[in-house]
Amino acid sequence: MKKIALLFLLFFTTTFFGQELYVKQYGTEKGTPILFLHGGPGYNSAAFEITTAQKLADQGFFVLVYDRRGEGRSADVKANFTFEESFSDIDAILEKYKIKKISLIGHSFGGILATLYAEKNPTKVKNIILVGAPVSLQEAFKNIISRSKKIYEEKEDKVSLNYISMLENMDPSTMQYASYCFAHAMQNGFYSPKKRTDEAKAIYAEFLKNPDAKLASKMTIEAPQGFANNEKYTTIDLTENVKNLKSKKIPIYGLYGMEDGLFSEKQVTDLQGIIGENNLFYLEDCSHNVFIDQQSKFLEKVKLWNK
Repeated sequence: MKKIALLFLLFFTTTFFGQELYVKQYGTEKGTPILFLHGGPGYNSAAFEITTAQKLADQGFFVLVYDRRGEGRSADVKANFTFEESFSDIDAILEKYKIKKISLIGHSFGGILATLYAEKNPTKVKNIILVGAPVSLQEAFKNIISRSKKIYEEKEDKVSLNYISMLENMDPSTMQYASYCFAHAMQNGFYSPKKRTDEAKAIYAEFLKNPDAKLASKMTIEAPQGFANNEKYTTIDLTENVKNLKSKKIPIYGLYGMEDGLFSEKQVTDLQGIIGENNLFYLEDCSHNVFIDQQSKFLEKVKLWNK
């Protein structure tokens, strides 16, 4: 009975932080610290946690994952949905684990947070690794519309083309516009590669066996609208922020999938031109979830960039 109670206490203290904010650690605190910032807004760290966190820890890293305040498994925590609030939570996590300098892996929207946090707190950040992260969501939306339109024209899908026409005439700064763009991206399979590697097939198969796998696609609806209202996040262009980080000598790396329908090749190569040709890898048979679609290469690059 005492042993069971001890195990429960260990799980509780390593999984939750502060006001029931979900945080979990992998590896020992002697390892190189890495914090994973998940996508969204409104999603969580479940996919990365289930498939990749332990494997990264096995490479010698001290890996921390958490669900942002008001999102995922932290959904019951009262949230204002502001960048400052998110930065405060990151600071609190670093303080709890006595981490002076951290490597930030920012997936999708998490890359926006990683960039802005590093710009504000350069002395706390060793490097940032952008994984399928937008520099400009407005450019991503234009790409989604363009690619979707081409698909519908080839299929002679007049109904969907009519919806695209309506979308093209909407105010691009609205959350409604962003939501419809993301809906077309999902409808057209922009988040998954057409052909998965054998490694990715095996990872996805194991992932789906995990009882928490369903969390990965579960969205908390308050977060997108909250960040849209408070931060206008869908209109942010991080080009100058990335350039500013480079001028501060903070290493910026990127991992993007060639089949990630959110981004055009030009968007990726433009980012590569800013952060350095050898600092960004554009991967075949890979879409938005780079850490699953090309996991071995993901682990290899994260280890290389944190030597």
